[in-house]
Amino acid sequence: MKFLDEVTRVAQEAECLFTKAQVSNAITLMAKDITEKLGNSHPVVLCVLNGGISVTGELVMQLAFPLELDSVKAGRYQGKTSGTEMNWQMTPSTPLKSRTVLIVDDILDEGITLAAIAHYCKEQGAEFVYTAVLVDKIIGRAKPCHADFIGLTTPDRYLFGYGLDYKGHLRNWPGIFACTNLY
Repeated sequence: MKFLDEVTRVAQEAECLFTKAQVSNAITLMAKDITEKLGNSHPVVLCVLNGGISVTGELVMQLAFPLELDSVKAGRYQGKTSGTEMNWQMTPSTPLKSRTVLIVDDILDEGITLAAIAHYCKEQGAEFVYTAVLVDKIIGRAKPCHADFIGLTTPDRYLFGYGLDYKGHLRNWPGIFACTNLY
């Protein structure tokens, strides 16, 4: 099967868990909680690339307080459906020393990547580190970190859409979808 045929098949067979409207509503609720907690802290918001682009873009437009926006690129999957070794491709250019940092990512799956990024921020001298994820996946075992702000919770299925990807594709699907088959 050609790869684009595979991606098309995955998208066609998928189950929609949350519509675009439901995802947007969850982001709005997260924005309210974040505003209450961080509205007076002038935070650095770190978008975890590439998955966090969609949620970060929509989220920051609803945060009506001064903030700085930067990004970090680290992950384990590298275009696959699984991975083990952490790969750091980009660190923030904004100094984090003595700052409040909000890390925004698409999903809290096993928690390894988010924990590593939070640890990095603390090593850089961040005073407070908070995490926000669009999706917290219930995996049935302990994770090395938790998210302070969670949009949606899902069962342990392979997901795509709204920033989440299937082998680097389908991040642009308008909602959160669960794969019925992995190829």
